[in-house]
Amino acid sequence: MQNYGFARVAAASPELRVADCAFNAEQIIKVIHEADQQEVEYLVLPELCITGYTCADLFLQPKLQEAALEALLRITAATAEHKMIVIAGLPVSIKSRLFNCAAVLQQGRILGIVVKTCIPGYSEFYEPRWFAGAEELEVTELRIGGSAVPVGNDLIFACESNGNISFGVEICEDLWVPVPPSSLLAQAGATLLFNPSASNELVGKADYRRQLVTSQSASCVAGYVYASCNTGESTTDVVFGGHSLIAENGQLLAESERFTHESRMITADIDLPRVQYSRTVMGTFRAGKGGRNYRELLYTSPVRDNSRRELKRAISMNPFVPGNPLQRDERCREILSIQTSGLMKRIRHIGTKQAVIGISGGLDSTLALLVAVRAMELLGRPASDVLAVTMPGFGTTNRTYDNAVGLIKALGAQLLVVDIKASCLQHFEDIGHDKDVHDLTYENVQARERTQILMDLANKNGGIVIGTGDLSELALGWCTYNGDHMSMYSVNSGIPKTLIQYVVAWYADHEADETVNKFLYSIIETGISPELLPPSATGEIVQLTENILGPYIVHDFFLYYMLRTGASPGKMLYLARHAFGEAYPKEQLVSWLKVFITRFFTQQFKRSCLPDGPKVGTVSLSPRGDWRMPSDASAALWLREVEEL
Repeated sequence: MQNYGFARVAAASPELRVADCAFNAEQIIKVIHEADQQEVEYLVLPELCITGYTCADLFLQPKLQEAALEALLRITAATAEHKMIVIAGLPVSIKSRLFNCAAVLQQGRILGIVVKTCIPGYSEFYEPRWFAGAEELEVTELRIGGSAVPVGNDLIFACESNGNISFGVEICEDLWVPVPPSSLLAQAGATLLFNPSASNELVGKADYRRQLVTSQSASCVAGYVYASCNTGESTTDVVFGGHSLIAENGQLLAESERFTHESRMITADIDLPRVQYSRTVMGTFRAGKGGRNYRELLYTSPVRDNSRRELKRAISMNPFVPGNPLQRDERCREILSIQTSGLMKRIRHIGTKQAVIGISGGLDSTLALLVAVRAMELLGRPASDVLAVTMPGFGTTNRTYDNAVGLIKALGAQLLVVDIKASCLQHFEDIGHDKDVHDLTYENVQARERTQILMDLANKNGGIVIGTGDLSELALGWCTYNGDHMSMYSVNSGIPKTLIQYVVAWYADHEADETVNKFLYSIIETGISPELLPPSATGEIVQLTENILGPYIVHDFFLYYMLRTGASPGKMLYLARHAFGEAYPKEQLVSWLKVFITRFFTQQFKRSCLPDGPKVGTVSLSPRGDWRMPSDASAALWLREVEEL
């Protein structure tokens, strides 16, 4: 199995003694060996980790400066057998000025020395007493250990075998200013950003630091690795906690424990192709815009040959649904607000007298009904301005019918029951279809009959038809063209199936009374079905969608990673196997992946003429916005890869 472009990064805080460069070098080398055992490709160590950040006036002593350079050469030599990139901090004297620097090392070489740009001299920080800022640097190159080494804050390191991968380094305070150097590095193409830091602990500072690193990774659309020094630093006036963080495009991947005395390291795998895809999709993210002229230094790709290593990052099997219950509740509340606001605007604009909705007793129509009732209430209109029509057909079960009728009454909407069986039988006769042949025609006649009834009722009552179909159904084309596929405003079109049950549950728990709550949970617990085929002899649903297509949780997973990250079929399978573990065998996932890709391509014609509807998340299939695709595009390229899996 391929590595699929994941870069293994690490942030480490080695055990440290202030001003003891030999001891610190020994601990750093131990960390390098440990990182190598964990197959790390990029290792970031703290600011001034070779000397310690809290040396104060000792920084000015030539003895300490010389010892730091000797230790750097020793550490550099220790990297000779590794392709791993190592970044370590030390003070460097240049033309009678002292600079706070980070050395970039690989394979026994110093690739470059990055100079700190922003020198803090406020509160507990006194760096201007010892260090000059990068603007005072008068040279672009140093000789260290007999070799010429580029130096400055204008260095960007590019992978010689992959033009899309490069990294940049900023140091501690550089991140805390209005325009961090990392922002310019990212604009110049850096997909990985590294920060050797020495950030002391204060009450509440860890939260701010975490937010800062995560936000900067999002702003720069990059991987961001932050390594801070630990409690080995001097505690004369402040305490350091060794807070290290790894983030990718706004997502925190790993975080260290704080206040530890021994060496600690965190690792994570950053998805570089995902970063590159996000930047490409954005369009506004162009390399060089607003940036400066950087010197590009080449490095050897540190990617390991071992592609069977375990992926070091959490992959949720349900990427549309936050795992944190508080975040999930907030997501559901916000989704309902977006849906409701969109429908309110449409009702106001048209001046419609009525919202007409077909209610089946399933999740999608239930959510649309809740949105319509909320919209009317916020407009100061009665719930009875929602005409909720339930249309029992050949597959309707007592459970879904009773849930539909009970919910409509409990919400105070206007109920209308229209039995469609007789009209469908007449239609079968008209077109010469055998009513006992339960094929696609048999199913779609019912779906289109229902849509015709809703459209005609809307015309009759001066209303609009509210669509109920969701994002997952649109991705798979699991809807009847010009049937449930069509409406005048589609409130669920941006919400995947796996998320809808949580939105309905949130409403049940936070806004519903006891009676409504009971019906909503009964609906949530009902199997997903279009109910277009007759039920069993005992009245149970026989046409379960997930038995036909495969689980929606798997299809939503594929949908997310294909559209949100640009993942290939092979990578989608790789991630799915990591996310679902032993729940599904590989062969089953491959078969569902083939179903997903085949239907996604062949059903685009249905998405090309979708009605209006609000976008609620990062993935949308609106032909007017997020997804424009030829209806006759070939899936051969993707399906060939599936066959190879």
